[in-house]
Amino acid sequence: MIDGNHSAINDIIVDVTQSVTGRARRSIGGLIFAALLALAVTGARPTAQPRGQAPSFPCDVQTTERIVAVGDIHGAFDQFVAILRAAGLVDNRNRWSGKKAVLVQTGDVVDRGPDSRKALDLLRKLEGEAQRAGGRVYALLGNHELMRLVSDWRYVSQGETDAFKNAESVDLRDRALTVFSTEAEKAAKAAGKPFDPAAYREAFMKEIPLGSLEMRFAFEAKGDYGAWVRQRAAVARINGILFLHGGISEPASIMGCEGINAAVRKDLQSLPVPLEQVASLFSASETGPLWYRGLASEPEASLAPALDVILERMKARAIVIGHTTVAGKLTPRLGGRVILIDTGMVNGEFYPGGVPSALELQGDKATAIYLDRREPLATPNLVGAK
Repeated sequence: MIDGNHSAINDIIVDVTQSVTGRARRSIGGLIFAALLALAVTGARPTAQPRGQAPSFPCDVQTTERIVAVGDIHGAFDQFVAILRAAGLVDNRNRWSGKKAVLVQTGDVVDRGPDSRKALDLLRKLEGEAQRAGGRVYALLGNHELMRLVSDWRYVSQGETDAFKNAESVDLRDRALTVFSTEAEKAAKAAGKPFDPAAYREAFMKEIPLGSLEMRFAFEAKGDYGAWVRQRAAVARINGILFLHGGISEPASIMGCEGINAAVRKDLQSLPVPLEQVASLFSASETGPLWYRGLASEPEASLAPALDVILERMKARAIVIGHTTVAGKLTPRLGGRVILIDTGMVNGEFYPGGVPSALELQGDKATAIYLDRREPLATPNLVGAK
């Protein structure tokens, strides 16, 4: 969960000011920070194209076509593309080729890996291409997308920041430096302390890499990516199967699919909020749909009775989740009533042994798709369940 102890960009700038002037942390308040940054970057913020009304919640989707679900991407664009091709959803030019199939991506496109911007752009493109072909793409919200919206940048990679650099980045950062350095110098003088412009500049340049300000703007409410992320649903129910990022806890299940989605959307529309209020959001709760791990971690014997209640309340027969990594292999639990699909495709230092994968559901048949093979999944409790 988000506990409010992370560093947003404004906190980083305040930390730089503190380290050079000796001032107490957070002495630049949020409103003052926003005003200073606005002054520094006038004209630099991109504006999202109008997207119309937010889409309705996908809580009663019925299809006779195959459903393909892909878990956490975390910036692993090449692996994501490779598994989409293996699943027959895109061609060698990354155009939709899945005809009337349904693709569900269960969130956490961003952070850790270098190419999350490319993965987001592909998902957004495929939404339109699939719809025109009679198919559908449901890109759901993950906890790391929420973290972007509340300015939690702890897991951003260098490659992700680099992707937002442009010809104006140096000038933009220099303008921000000028404004904040001036504020820091005034504060130092008011406190009777010395101010070293060179030291301030060095610290500022280290903590605010090129592209970081542009990334922040892109995920604001009116930013191109921020506007799109704020329209994501947290839960989809397709043919009686729930798809989401983290999981459904027993307390949250009382709300049902529509209620959970409505609560999350309310949170998203309220952002940004003061940092100390983030932990109180339903979306940031450890028992909420973006963070809950009980379906993946609790022993099956003790989970089974609660799962019966959860499925009944959610009007579902199974739950497909990402978030909790099972590196290397899709993992059904309780005979397929819970299926874990985050197999750590970003691999490397984050998830050694991780591989790209996809879950294909067609009728009562469940298949695990990997780059080099397809394997039937043992999901006896899916057969005939309605």
